[in-house]
Order: sequence, then C-alpha cells, then structure tokens
Amino acid sequence: MSVSEAVATTPAPAEVAPLRPTFAESVGVTWTLIKAALRGAAQYRLNFVLLALMGIAYQGSGFAFIAVVLSRFPSIGGWTFPEIAVLYALRVLAHATYLVPLYMLNELDDLVRNGTFDRFLVRPLNPLIQVLTRRFSVNTLGDVLTAIGILTFASSIAHLSWTPAHILFAAAAVLGGALIEGALALGISSLSFRFVEVWPARYLVDNVLLNFGSYPLSVFGFVAQWALTWILPVAFIAWVPAAVILNHTGGLGVSGAIAWLAPVVGAVWFALSYQFWRHELKNYTSTGN
Repeated sequence: MSVSEAVATTPAPAEVAPLRPTFAESVGVTWTLIKAALRGAAQYRLNFVLLALMGIAYQGSGFAFIAVVLSRFPSIGGWTFPEIAVLYALRVLAHATYLVPLYMLNELDDLVRNGTFDRFLVRPLNPLIQVLTRRFSVNTLGDVLTAIGILTFASSIAHLSWTPAHILFAAAAVLGGALIEGALALGISSLSFRFVEVWPARYLVDNVLLNFGSYPLSVFGFVAQWALTWILPVAFIAWVPAAVILNHTGGLGVSGAIAWLAPVVGAVWFALSYQFWRHELKNYTSTGN
C-alpha cells in the first residue's frame, strides 16, 4: 500500500467538543469570582468605608429633600409624607438590590471600546457573569444600608402592620423592582456591542428613574403616568408595590389584581433583556489589543 493510499484510508480524528462547565461548576466559579471581588475591594479599608459612606450620603440626601418638600405641603398627589417615605424606601431598596450584582454593567462601554471584552469570549463561562464579577462596587453597600434604615423609619411613621402576606409581597416587589432596573441597564448596555458608547442613554434612564420613581406618579399627570407604567415600567418599581402595601391603590391606573402582580413585571422584563443581550452579542466586533 502506498503512502497516499494509507493516508486516504486513515479515519479522520473525531472533533473535540468544546469544554462547557456544568450548571454546578458555573455557580461555583461565579461564587469564587464574587468572593475574590469582595476581597479585592475590602483590602483598601479606608476607601471601603469612605465609598460606603458616600452611598449613604447620596441616598440620604435624596430622602432629606423629600422630607423638606413635604414639610411645606400636607400631601403630594394624594400621598402623605409617611406614605411617600414607604415608596421612597422601596425604590431605594430595589435600586440597591439591583446595584449589588449588576453594577459592573456600567463599565461595559469601556470593556468593548478597549477590546478587553475579547478575553471573556474565550473562557468557558458566560461572558455576562465575567463582566459582573470583575469588581465589587463598595458604595452599593451604602445604598443597601440607607434603604434598610429608611424602610425601618418609614414603617414606623406610616404605622404599617406587616402581615406575612405583606412581608412576602414586599420582598418579591423589591426583587421585581431590582429586575426592572437591571433589565433596563442590561438592555442599554447590550447596545454597546453595536454602538460602543451608550452612556447618554444610560444617564437618561437613570435620571428618569431617580426623578420620577421616588414620587407618586399621579403628580405628573395622566400622559406621564401612562407612559411610565406601560412603556417604561417605572410605576412597577416602587409606586405600585407601595400602594398595595399601604392599601392606597386608588388612582394607580391599573387594577388591584395587576398591582399584586407587580413583581412578575420585573421577571418578564429581565428575561426579555437577557435575550436582547444574547442577540446583540452577535454584533460584537473586537477593536483589537
């Protein structure tokens, strides 16, 4: 048999399947990366404390502003100060719950522009997980502490009676609100793969959430209330859940049944945003390093 015949009859080697971690392995690696990010942030102790205090000061000043405004008026949009305090506390708590795991989405523009995102595509782990666990933002701890403090204070002045049903609903509503904010952040950040710079859109949405999400939307008129309920779901972050907890569902623009389903809105929006992330990821083109 000639050499050419031998080569021709030699079976081709089987293709090696790419290594893909199991779900348990992915969870283990993710937890390891999160702990590493926390250790990295905690090693600079003074910086750790100062950034946490900055988070407390930022969110606390927003609540102080509302307190000053409500000291001049008995109510806004039919909501008293104790009721708005509950609303504000839920919004800040949802915001903090979103920031802790998803803050690093704010840096995706830089990762794409610098070509750093390339390395996430050659590792056997979801690129989104790698982005989120790069670093831990310490000032998010300040947001968490402020949110818990304001909710405790708001509950006392609003004389809330926390039944088991309301506790479960509040927990689900905070998670749902966090998922809505996370969905908006993930959707906007996904556009980085197509347009690279998306910080103006992120800045605009953040300001809408800050300026409209901390007050009862009935203040802003019917058109704004409708748009911030059915187009951009700001209402479902805190206003609708707070109305359910306070038994103040009149004037929401949604039925009582839909109001109780507010946490589901966050899950739906985040699922859609993740599919959008996967779609836009196909448009990523390396800038090269």
